[in-house]
Amino acid sequence: MSDQQNIRPELETEEEINLLELLRVVVRNLPLIVKITTAAVVLSVIYSLTLKNVYTAKATLLPPQKDSGGGASALLASMGGGLAGLAGGLGGSADLYLGLLKSRTVTDAVIKRLDLANEFKSKNADATRAALQGLAKFQAGKDGIITITVDYGDPVKAALLANTFIDELQKKSQQLNLTKASTERSFLEKRLVVVGKELKAAEDEMKSFQEKNKTLKADSQAAAAIEGVARLQAEVATKEVQLAALRNSMTDESAEVRMLLAGITKLRSQLHTMSGSGGGGVIPTVGNAPSIGVEYIRRLRELKTQEALFEQLTKQFEMAKISEARDSSSLQVLDEAVAPLYKSKPKRSMIVILSAVTAFFCSIFLVFIKEYLAKLSPEDSAILSDMKGSLKGMLRLRRSAGK
Repeated sequence: MSDQQNIRPELETEEEINLLELLRVVVRNLPLIVKITTAAVVLSVIYSLTLKNVYTAKATLLPPQKDSGGGASALLASMGGGLAGLAGGLGGSADLYLGLLKSRTVTDAVIKRLDLANEFKSKNADATRAALQGLAKFQAGKDGIITITVDYGDPVKAALLANTFIDELQKKSQQLNLTKASTERSFLEKRLVVVGKELKAAEDEMKSFQEKNKTLKADSQAAAAIEGVARLQAEVATKEVQLAALRNSMTDESAEVRMLLAGITKLRSQLHTMSGSGGGGVIPTVGNAPSIGVEYIRRLRELKTQEALFEQLTKQFEMAKISEARDSSSLQVLDEAVAPLYKSKPKRSMIVILSAVTAFFCSIFLVFIKEYLAKLSPEDSAILSDMKGSLKGMLRLRRSAGK
């Protein structure tokens, strides 16, 4: 115990002496530390003054919400199928609009509109795009709001760039929406013409049949059954039209297409049950009617089917025209970019402070290395000299190889 007690004071004394030795090294080389720190401060001041001011302009957007279609969306949704998407535009996903902002199409439109290729003096189009994308940043918050920030040396040009991105984004999203709505409207228009001709043919056939057979009528039960079959056939035809419309923009693996296919299969099963010739069907008694009555029933069923189909297609066509006519781009500009009054970069005071702190600690480290080298033993000095000679020889070899 006595030996340990004697050793501990010696260790504490040695540590105290080492600490004082370190402080003595710092104090002895204080002029060098001050010179290095001062030189770093002066250089950082000069460097920060050479940096150009950068101004940041900011704009915020609110993408259209999923229920932004209003009454048109509700009416189309009540018809079922994928036609409800006609009133919904591109939807409310902020990621979709971020993708459009970063797309080559929107970027090139901004470059062309502001003639940035000449302003940036880039070698090619890719370099111009890279320069612009380095200036503009696009982010979407958890609330779905999109923020566009642009850094530029001119505050007015920074705001102009941000607002130009907004304009080109609105144009592109509107173009995509109108293209989709126009495709749906054109498809329904062509289908409506075909169904109109089929309805007119059914009406002419019914008229000719009634004139020839002195206007035969089926009984009320058969008429009700016919209307039920006609309604099912009209629903099947409507679903098939909706399916064809969806297949213009979706694959058979999508949820909406699979749902429509399942609905069509179910309706066809019900239709087969109602119009079947088995004993459990609704129409078997009609099959026992005179041939003229059966023919009348068939023609009446065809006429009712075409009328129901024509009515459904007319509603869908009108809603498609409404969707195409209204403004398909529902982007809301919350804040337009304005020219900032104050610079955002560079932060010159921060540059000077960081340079001074870094230079101070680096100079202390340099002083300690210098002190350590000054106290090297002869053997260590010889090793160091040998290392220096080896390094000089390698440098001479490289220079001779380069020549």
